[in-house]
Amino acid sequence: MSEWTLSVVESFDIAPHMRRVVVTAENLDELSYAPGQALILRMPLPDGGTGRRDYTIRWFDRSQKRLAIDFVMHGATPAPNWARAAKPGDTLLAQGPRGRTTLNAEADWHLFCCDETGLPAVQHILEAMPAGHAAFAWIDVSDAAAEMPLQTAAALTVEWVHRNGAAAGPNTLVLDRLRSFILPEGRGHAYLVGETSNVRAQRHHLIGRGLGRDQIASEGYWRPGRIGGHDHVDD
Repeated sequence: MSEWTLSVVESFDIAPHMRRVVVTAENLDELSYAPGQALILRMPLPDGGTGRRDYTIRWFDRSQKRLAIDFVMHGATPAPNWARAAKPGDTLLAQGPRGRTTLNAEADWHLFCCDETGLPAVQHILEAMPAGHAAFAWIDVSDAAAEMPLQTAAALTVEWVHRNGAAAGPNTLVLDRLRSFILPEGRGHAYLVGETSNVRAQRHHLIGRGLGRDQIASEGYWRPGRIGGHDHVDD
Protein backbone atom coordinates (compact mmCIF):
# COMPACT_ATOMS: atom_id res chain seq x y z
CA MET A 1 0.00 0.00 0.00
CA SER A 2 1.03 3.57 -0.61
CA GLU A 3 2.30 5.62 2.33
CA TRP A 4 1.48 9.26 2.97
CA THR A 5 2.67 11.96 5.34
CA LEU A 6 -0.48 13.96 5.94
CA SER A 7 -0.40 17.53 7.20
CA VAL A 8 -3.44 19.11 8.85
CA VAL A 9 -4.95 22.08 7.01
CA GLU A 10 -7.91 22.68 9.32
CA SER A 11 -10.22 20.90 11.75
CA PHE A 12 -13.73 21.78 12.87
CA ASP A 13 -16.96 20.28 14.21
CA ILE A 14 -19.64 19.43 11.65
CA ALA A 15 -22.15 17.97 14.15
CA PRO A 16 -22.38 17.68 17.94
CA HIS A 17 -20.38 14.44 17.91
CA MET A 18 -18.57 14.60 14.55
CA ARG A 19 -15.35 16.46 13.75
CA ARG A 20 -13.79 16.93 10.31
CA VAL A 21 -10.04 17.10 9.75
CA VAL A 22 -8.83 18.30 6.35
CA VAL A 23 -5.32 17.20 5.40
CA THR A 24 -2.88 17.58 2.53
CA ALA A 25 0.31 15.91 1.32
CA GLU A 26 2.92 16.82 -1.27
CA ASN A 27 1.98 13.96 -3.61
CA LEU A 28 -1.67 13.56 -2.67
CA ASP A 29 -2.74 14.23 -6.26
CA GLU A 30 -1.41 10.73 -7.00
CA LEU A 31 -3.97 9.10 -4.70
CA SER A 32 -6.04 6.40 -6.41
CA TYR A 33 -9.16 5.35 -4.54
CA ALA A 34 -12.87 4.63 -4.80
CA PRO A 35 -15.51 6.39 -2.66
CA GLY A 36 -16.06 4.31 0.46
CA GLN A 37 -12.43 3.30 0.89
CA ALA A 38 -10.34 4.19 3.94
CA LEU A 39 -6.85 5.18 4.97
CA ILE A 40 -4.98 3.44 7.77
CA LEU A 41 -3.98 6.24 10.13
CA ARG A 42 -1.01 5.79 12.46
CA MET A 43 -2.51 7.33 15.58
CA PRO A 44 -0.28 8.41 18.49
CA LEU A 45 -0.95 6.39 21.66
CA PRO A 46 -0.56 7.51 25.30
CA ASP A 47 2.46 5.22 25.77
CA GLY A 48 4.33 6.97 22.97
CA GLY A 49 3.70 4.30 20.36
CA THR A 50 1.32 4.37 17.42
CA GLY A 51 -1.83 2.42 16.66
CA ARG A 52 -3.54 1.61 13.36
CA ARG A 53 -7.00 3.06 12.79
CA ASP A 54 -9.04 2.75 9.57
CA TYR A 55 -10.89 5.93 8.65
CA THR A 56 -12.96 6.54 5.52
CA ILE A 57 -12.02 9.30 3.12
CA ARG A 58 -15.01 11.66 3.24
CA TRP A 59 -14.05 13.71 0.18
CA PHE A 60 -11.01 14.25 -2.00
CA ASP A 61 -9.99 17.32 -4.02
CA ARG A 62 -7.23 16.20 -6.35
CA SER A 63 -6.48 19.66 -7.73
CA GLN A 64 -6.02 21.10 -4.23
CA LYS A 65 -4.27 17.96 -2.89
CA ARG A 66 -6.68 17.82 0.02
CA LEU A 67 -8.93 15.23 1.57
CA ALA A 68 -11.25 15.17 4.56
CA ILE A 69 -11.73 12.59 7.28
CA ASP A 70 -14.69 12.70 9.65
CA PHE A 71 -14.21 11.42 13.21
CA VAL A 72 -17.02 10.31 15.51
CA MET A 73 -16.11 11.89 18.84
CA HIS A 74 -16.85 8.93 21.09
CA GLY A 75 -14.88 9.26 24.31
CA ALA A 76 -11.21 9.78 25.06
CA THR A 77 -9.74 7.16 22.74
CA PRO A 78 -6.68 7.85 20.53
CA ALA A 79 -8.42 8.84 17.29
CA PRO A 80 -10.96 11.28 18.78
CA ASN A 81 -8.24 12.69 21.03
CA TRP A 82 -6.05 13.38 18.01
CA ALA A 83 -8.90 14.92 16.00
CA ARG A 84 -9.95 17.08 18.93
CA ALA A 85 -6.44 18.54 19.26
CA ALA A 86 -5.50 18.64 15.57
CA LYS A 87 -4.22 22.01 14.39
CA PRO A 88 -2.72 23.28 11.11
CA GLY A 89 0.72 21.83 10.49
CA ASP A 90 0.29 18.70 12.62
CA THR A 91 1.42 15.60 10.73
CA LEU A 92 0.18 12.03 10.65
CA LEU A 93 1.43 8.97 8.78
CA ALA A 94 -1.11 7.01 6.74
CA GLN A 95 -1.27 4.00 4.44
CA GLY A 96 -3.76 2.98 1.80
CA PRO A 97 -6.35 3.39 0.64
CA ARG A 98 -8.05 0.06 1.16
CA GLY A 99 -11.58 -1.30 1.57
CA ARG A 100 -14.17 -3.16 -0.45
CA THR A 101 -17.28 -1.18 0.48
CA THR A 102 -17.45 0.72 -2.79
CA LEU A 103 -20.12 1.45 -5.37
CA ASN A 104 -21.34 -1.50 -7.43
CA ALA A 105 -22.38 0.34 -10.57
CA GLU A 106 -23.93 -2.78 -12.11
CA ALA A 107 -26.65 -3.13 -9.46
CA ASP A 108 -30.24 -2.13 -10.22
CA TRP A 109 -30.83 -0.93 -6.67
CA HIS A 110 -28.73 -0.19 -3.61
CA LEU A 111 -29.39 -0.68 0.10
CA PHE A 112 -27.40 1.09 2.84
CA CYS A 113 -27.38 0.35 6.57
CA CYS A 114 -25.01 2.15 8.93
CA ASP A 115 -24.49 4.01 12.19
CA GLU A 116 -22.53 7.23 12.73
CA THR A 117 -19.20 5.51 12.08
CA GLY A 118 -20.34 4.34 8.64
CA LEU A 119 -22.02 7.58 7.67
CA PRO A 120 -18.97 9.16 5.92
CA ALA A 121 -18.66 6.10 3.66
CA VAL A 122 -22.37 6.07 2.86
CA GLN A 123 -22.38 9.81 2.12
CA HIS A 124 -19.43 9.51 -0.24
CA ILE A 125 -20.79 6.47 -2.10
CA LEU A 126 -24.16 8.17 -2.55
CA GLU A 127 -22.44 11.23 -3.97
CA ALA A 128 -20.74 9.00 -6.55
CA MET A 129 -23.98 7.29 -7.57
CA PRO A 130 -25.35 8.41 -10.96
CA ALA A 131 -28.93 9.24 -11.81
CA GLY A 132 -31.16 6.35 -12.72
CA HIS A 133 -30.30 4.27 -9.66
CA ALA A 134 -32.64 3.58 -6.74
CA ALA A 135 -31.15 3.72 -3.25
CA PHE A 136 -32.58 2.94 0.17
CA ALA A 137 -30.89 3.85 3.46
CA TRP A 138 -31.45 3.27 7.17
CA ILE A 139 -29.06 5.22 9.37
CA ASP A 140 -28.79 4.58 13.12
CA VAL A 141 -27.92 7.84 14.95
CA SER A 142 -28.31 9.25 18.44
CA ASP A 143 -30.97 11.85 17.60
CA ALA A 144 -32.04 14.42 15.01
CA ALA A 145 -28.99 16.59 15.74
CA ALA A 146 -26.74 13.81 14.43
CA GLU A 147 -28.39 13.70 11.00
CA MET A 148 -26.15 14.81 8.14
CA PRO A 149 -26.86 16.00 4.57
CA LEU A 150 -27.10 13.25 1.95
CA GLN A 151 -26.43 14.40 -1.61
CA THR A 152 -26.96 12.10 -4.56
CA ALA A 153 -28.26 12.03 -8.11
CA ALA A 154 -29.91 8.69 -7.35
CA ALA A 155 -33.53 8.29 -6.28
CA LEU A 156 -32.95 8.01 -2.53
CA THR A 157 -35.35 6.87 0.17
CA VAL A 158 -33.85 7.36 3.64
CA GLU A 159 -34.96 6.86 7.23
CA TRP A 160 -32.93 8.25 10.12
CA VAL A 161 -33.39 5.82 13.00
CA HIS A 162 -32.96 7.63 16.32
CA ARG A 163 -31.71 5.81 19.42
CA ASN A 164 -33.31 8.51 21.60
CA GLY A 165 -30.96 8.26 24.54
CA ALA A 166 -29.86 4.66 24.13
CA ALA A 167 -26.13 4.08 23.80
CA ALA A 168 -24.58 3.29 20.45
CA GLY A 169 -23.89 -0.39 19.97
CA PRO A 170 -25.69 -3.68 19.43
CA ASN A 171 -29.39 -3.16 18.71
CA THR A 172 -32.09 -4.25 16.25
CA LEU A 173 -33.27 -0.79 15.21
CA VAL A 174 -32.12 -1.05 11.60
CA LEU A 175 -32.66 -4.81 11.40
CA ASP A 176 -36.31 -4.31 12.34
CA ARG A 177 -36.70 -1.96 9.36
CA LEU A 178 -35.03 -4.48 7.06
CA ARG A 179 -37.44 -7.19 8.14
CA SER A 180 -40.39 -5.20 6.81
CA PHE A 181 -38.63 -3.95 3.67
CA ILE A 182 -39.86 -5.43 0.39
CA LEU A 183 -36.83 -6.11 -1.78
CA PRO A 184 -37.18 -4.44 -5.20
CA GLU A 185 -37.05 -6.41 -8.43
CA GLY A 186 -33.73 -6.74 -10.23
CA ARG A 187 -30.26 -7.26 -8.86
CA GLY A 188 -29.48 -5.35 -5.71
CA HIS A 189 -26.37 -4.58 -3.72
CA ALA A 190 -26.21 -3.95 0.02
CA TYR A 191 -23.65 -1.86 1.89
CA LEU A 192 -23.58 -2.63 5.62
CA VAL A 193 -21.13 -0.71 7.84
CA GLY A 194 -21.05 0.07 11.53
CA GLU A 195 -20.98 -1.90 14.79
CA THR A 196 -19.88 -5.46 14.00
CA SER A 197 -22.72 -7.45 15.58
CA ASN A 198 -25.34 -5.24 13.92
CA VAL A 199 -23.63 -5.62 10.54
CA ARG A 200 -23.48 -9.40 10.96
CA ALA A 201 -27.17 -9.66 11.87
CA GLN A 202 -28.17 -7.50 8.91
CA ARG A 203 -26.02 -9.57 6.56
CA HIS A 204 -27.49 -12.86 7.79
CA HIS A 205 -31.01 -11.48 7.35
CA LEU A 206 -30.38 -10.40 3.75
CA ILE A 207 -28.73 -13.72 2.85
CA GLY A 208 -31.75 -15.48 4.32
CA ARG A 209 -33.96 -13.46 2.00
CA GLY A 210 -32.05 -14.46 -1.10
CA LEU A 211 -29.26 -11.95 -1.61
CA GLY A 212 -26.03 -13.59 -2.70
CA ARG A 213 -22.95 -13.16 -0.59
CA ASP A 214 -21.38 -11.31 -3.51
CA GLN A 215 -24.25 -8.81 -3.35
CA ILE A 216 -23.35 -7.65 0.16
CA ALA A 217 -20.41 -5.49 1.21
CA SER A 218 -20.22 -5.71 5.00
CA GLU A 219 -17.59 -4.31 7.34
CA GLY A 220 -17.59 -3.95 11.10
CA TYR A 221 -16.01 -0.63 12.00
CA TRP A 222 -16.11 -1.08 15.78
CA ARG A 223 -17.14 -3.22 18.74
CA PRO A 224 -18.04 -2.10 22.28
CA GLY A 225 -15.02 -2.17 24.56
CA ARG A 226 -12.47 -2.52 21.78
CA ILE A 227 -10.16 0.35 20.85
CA GLY A 228 -9.36 0.22 17.16
CA GLY A 229 -9.79 -2.81 14.98
CA HIS A 230 -11.78 -3.56 11.87
CA ASP A 231 -13.82 -6.66 11.01
CA HIS A 232 -14.45 -8.13 7.56
CA VAL A 233 -17.88 -9.68 8.08
CA ASP A 234 -18.02 -12.59 5.63
CA ASP A 235 -19.98 -15.30 7.47
